Amino acid sequence: MPKIAASKWLVIAGAALALFAFTPQSSLAVGDTPSPEPKPTPKPKPKPKPKPKPKPKQKEGALTQDQIYSVGYWQAKGGDYATALATLQTASDQSDPRIATMTGFALRKLGRVEEAMTYYQRVLATHPGRTTTRQYLGEAFLQIGDPARAREQLAEIGKRCGTACEDYQLLAEAIARYESAAG
Repeated sequence: MPKIAASKWLVIAGAALALFAFTPQSSLAVGDTPSPEPKPTPKPKPKPKPKPKPKPKQKEGALTQDQIYSVGYWQAKGGDYATALATLQTASDQSDPRIATMTGFALRKLGRVEEAMTYYQRVLATHPGRTTTRQYLGEAFLQIGDPARAREQLAEIGKRCGTACEDYQLLAEAIARYESAAG
């Protein structure tokens, strides 16, 4: 019998605790208001990090460097060289090797071969492994009648990406066409 009485007592005690826990504060007796919740002590503020220099804000509607390259690339490859040149010249970083290479491409296709070659040479001075730039430079050498220097670029491309890569194949075909037309 004592076991039953003890279990009933535990149930009643549990119910009373639950009732007390869920009773709204307004039903407590006067003077039974709980003390205010302690406020957490504020954490010390971390030392401010030096602000990095802000990047120049892009004008609303302006294209990013990557977008300018992409638009200029497709304009040039579509044969609209003057528009491609104008597009590429709006890029904020003219030293970007992609922008400089495509600027040279557009200039070369517009017949401004010597000017184009300066762009290719600048790119190769800092990025000698750019085989597309070398391919375009080789084609420029063919335009000015210097197939020996075009073959030098072909050899450099072969060292960097092998004879099966697209840049090698395209320049090799251009050299072959040049030599068959000349010979």
